[in-house]
Order: sequence, then C-alpha cells, then structure tokens
Amino acid sequence: MKFVLHIYQGTTPLPGSDRWNALPEEEQRQIYADYAALNQTPGVEPGLPLGTASVARTVRAHDGETIVKEGTYLPEGVSGFLVLEAESLEAAVALAARIPAARLGGAVEVRPVEKYW
Repeated sequence: MKFVLHIYQGTTPLPGSDRWNALPEEEQRQIYADYAALNQTPGVEPGLPLGTASVARTVRAHDGETIVKEGTYLPEGVSGFLVLEAESLEAAVALAARIPAARLGGAVEVRPVEKYW
C-alpha cells in the first residue's frame, strides 16, 4: 500500500534562520542525518525539493476568473513530502514519527494513496 506523507514545518527551525543557528552544531548534523536516513529507508521515494512558503502561490478559480494569492493556502503550508510503500498505516505512522519536523515543532500528515478514476 502506498502512502503520501506531507511534512509541515510549523515552528521547526529552518537552515539559515536564527532558530537554526541557535541549535548546537551536533544537533544540526543529526537533523540532516535523520532526513538522509529517511531517504534511504526501503519503500521511501523522496519528494521533489519544494521552495519555501514565501515563494508559494495559491491559485483559485471563481466565476471563470483566476485568483492568485501570494503564499500558501494554509498558514503553515506543506514544506515537503515523500511517498512510502508500506504494509500498513501503522508502518507509515512509525516512519512519520521519525521525520525531524514531527518532533521539532511541525507535523506530518499521512494519507493512503487512492485511485478515484
């Protein structure tokens, strides 16, 4: 079964930010190592690197008009994703708990892949 894991940064310190720079160097290295290990996990397909929320554009259509808003649809915005082939939802949740954003102020949303058409 395939799952998509949407990663929300929330208040997670981002590289280059003051909060990131305040982290001990060893913790910064560990966060990078944790993400690298996730990408090497059997069944994981890393998502494409996404730009930051500041460069996102949200597009809506209303009465035939295209409406473009700077920023994300939700305040936090998705900061990344990965696809996981796993045997169960529980396995997907266990992997989601290993994503650094889940423990550093963000969250991970797990959704099974569905075929609608």
